[in-house]
Amino acid sequence: MTLDIRSSLSGQPWQWRYKGGDDLTRDLTDQLLLARGVEENDLPRQRAPRLRDFLPDPSVFQDMDKAAVRIADALEAGERIALFGDYDVDGATSAALLARLLRQLGSDPLLYIPDRLMEGYGPSGAALRGLKDQGADLCVTVDCGAQAFEALDEAADAGLDVIVCDHHQCDTRLPQAFAIINPNRLDESEEGAAHGHLAAVGMAFLLGVALLRELRRRGKFVNGTPEPDLLPLLDLVALGTVADVARLRTLNRAFVTQGLKIMARQQNIGLTALARVAGLKKAVVSRDLGFALGPRINAGGRVGEADLGVRLLTTDDPDEAAQIAERLDRYNEERRAIEAAVTEAAMEAAEAQADRAVICVSGAGWHPGVVGIVASRLKERYGRPAFVIGEDEDGVGKGSGRSISGVDLGSAILAAKAEGLVVAGGGHAMAAGVTVLQPAITKLAHYLSDRLEKDVEAARAGRALVIDAMLTPGGVAGSLCDRIEQAGPFGAGWPAPRIAVGPARLLRPGVVGNGHVRFVALGDDQRSFKAIAFRAADTDMGQALLAARPDQRFWLAGVMKRDDWTGGDAAELHVEDAAPA
Repeated sequence: MTLDIRSSLSGQPWQWRYKGGDDLTRDLTDQLLLARGVEENDLPRQRAPRLRDFLPDPSVFQDMDKAAVRIADALEAGERIALFGDYDVDGATSAALLARLLRQLGSDPLLYIPDRLMEGYGPSGAALRGLKDQGADLCVTVDCGAQAFEALDEAADAGLDVIVCDHHQCDTRLPQAFAIINPNRLDESEEGAAHGHLAAVGMAFLLGVALLRELRRRGKFVNGTPEPDLLPLLDLVALGTVADVARLRTLNRAFVTQGLKIMARQQNIGLTALARVAGLKKAVVSRDLGFALGPRINAGGRVGEADLGVRLLTTDDPDEAAQIAERLDRYNEERRAIEAAVTEAAMEAAEAQADRAVICVSGAGWHPGVVGIVASRLKERYGRPAFVIGEDEDGVGKGSGRSISGVDLGSAILAAKAEGLVVAGGGHAMAAGVTVLQPAITKLAHYLSDRLEKDVEAARAGRALVIDAMLTPGGVAGSLCDRIEQAGPFGAGWPAPRIAVGPARLLRPGVVGNGHVRFVALGDDQRSFKAIAFRAADTDMGQALLAARPDQRFWLAGVMKRDDWTGGDAAELHVEDAAPA
């Protein structure tokens, strides 16, 4: 138990993440790595994750070599290759990575990103037939295809070879395709399945490795033909991995660590332009990928033009990049306004389901481009899986769900599909999507709660706020933030260190922005720092902080960030929980 806090203002105990507690005798970086499950003998490799230390032989994955041979054959024969990507960041980065690689190899691939509203998720038979009509002999789908049974049947009938490069969960039966590369195939090798946490862009990178190896074996690069270098494309891999909330462990940590270094060189004109409109003036860090760059690329697929993201990431024209980045920024502002309206309605509807294992709310006219974001808001608010479904005028619901650790939402949706409750659906453990008819929404809601009730109870029973270190207020400093970053990059599955700070009194607590609670914390050492609890104003914790008496002292827990506004060595605390001192 940390600081003997058994029930905080949000009703949970505080515990040390590292079994050694706040061990001041050990190097801080090592302590943070050990707390995230790194073995003592693996510390040297994990301190500075390099690609060569984690990259597997691509041949361990089912169909990888078969796919590489087929693409190499297409290149040699001058066949037209098409790339079909999902409309989110993972799909855009996957398609952009393979497009850039193929261009270096002398091919000019067709690029196709489906419209979220008109076409929905994944390849359709009409779209694949259309690519065939445009001259494509081979199509590679990225971040989609694992559940596209009918569409791939139509592609085969049209004479179009399809390679699926995906990471979403698979059924026992696979769709008809020339090759299916997916670490989450049920018949995947043990070594391949160990990489089931990779995003689709990570699998696309491995496909690129396999393709270059196959071309090298054929003597493609022996007569002065330059061999493409995949490493400069790691900025795309890092962006897709973080934005898709893939767990930052093993190979993914190496992808993001090295990808951020590539991004700092500003070699991708589109990413540089996007960082500029996002107001990122310093070197991009992992958090920026998920909260600044990713949402803007996603905005094209959510409320704008679905192919804007891949166009931005593949252009070499600075003027075009600047124009697309500005459009994506405007679409992101539009997305925020739509999201706010749907969030308000969904929160109101969710109040009646607060005691369910899985929250499942729906509404007519809710924009399908924001339901995933709103589901994340509900999951954060209620601490349980949440589904948000938008119904169109024809009674068809398009929904998206987000889960909590220990509860596999993707498998539950596949099971619901097998039961006939949904028209289409799939995903992975932490996120899933569905198409469901309006009369079946209530049945789906009860099915998910009944199926996942025990898993949710087990996950919530073990709920505790884990703490990495304890500080007095005077210890909150930018220099310590820099030291903490050495154990990064942080994200899903590799959480940013949470610091407990106190005891401290709260000065001038108030509400700012969209329900954020901001205040200055003053310690017994007479040192102070700024703090903010995001979207906390209407929570029990937020109300307690706002009502704090001048003489009350609190322990505050959260993630420490450099205070760029104040500058110098100042830092602020992003508060996640608090407890009376």
